[in-house]
Amino acid sequence: MPETQPSDEDGLALNRALWDVRARIHGSTATDRFYDVESFLNGRQTLYTLERELAGDVAGKDLLHLQCHFGMDTLNWARMGARVTGVDFSPVALERARLLAAQAGLAAAFVEADTQRLPSNLANGFDLVVATYGVLCWIADVDAWMRGAAMALKPGGSLVLVDMHPAFQTVAAVDPLVADWPYGGGASQREMATGTYAEPGLTMPAQETIQYPHSLGEIVTAAADAGLTIKHLGEHIATDLDPRSILPQGEDGLYRLPFGDSHLPILYSLRAVAPGSHLP
Repeated sequence: MPETQPSDEDGLALNRALWDVRARIHGSTATDRFYDVESFLNGRQTLYTLERELAGDVAGKDLLHLQCHFGMDTLNWARMGARVTGVDFSPVALERARLLAAQAGLAAAFVEADTQRLPSNLANGFDLVVATYGVLCWIADVDAWMRGAAMALKPGGSLVLVDMHPAFQTVAAVDPLVADWPYGGGASQREMATGTYAEPGLTMPAQETIQYPHSLGEIVTAAADAGLTIKHLGEHIATDLDPRSILPQGEDGLYRLPFGDSHLPILYSLRAVAPGSHLP
């Protein structure tokens, strides 16, 4: 018999279980690649140049951070002067986020919700909606995600999205180059997670997850269909980070995805604006 496709609710439950586990582990060891809690509390900048430049000056602005995990980046936006609210579907992550906010002495609100079904009390409340790195591959309904982001924005507010490029997500190995994941289409993909991107050498109990491939065209179209105006779309072949721990690092410290004599994009960046804007 053909394999039964998981429902969106099944995928949500499986993925929440994975992220509950990751929320307990991330930032708890000295070898974590991304979540050094001690250095963050001592003032380390956790945000990359790409999202900071797209967001611009956030001082005094209301900022909603979607899929905020345990809040380190959310709180970095707060440290830069924003009034922040983080949203995540993992109660474990949000418990840690609130603890981290208290440790850092930073004001932040955290909301437990599926970002495909944002609470209505977030409507028209934010100058900026931000989501970065490992975002839409966990989302079954990218149209609903974009509608939620648009709903949360004030007139003229901006969505800032920086994520793994769909071309990069197809790649399983670099040398030799192996691609084994769909470029787009949104069909659910069963994966077994046995570790974490934050610490590739750490062995974790295997957990089934469901991920979803969305092409760049599908993502941009979803933003436009949600009523947002695209102001910027970038594709980035040299990046400060390797979000999947498979890329070679150049002598300049940047990561690239080799493809013959050229390179494939690793990240894309999107800024889209809600109606009512007089901004360029």
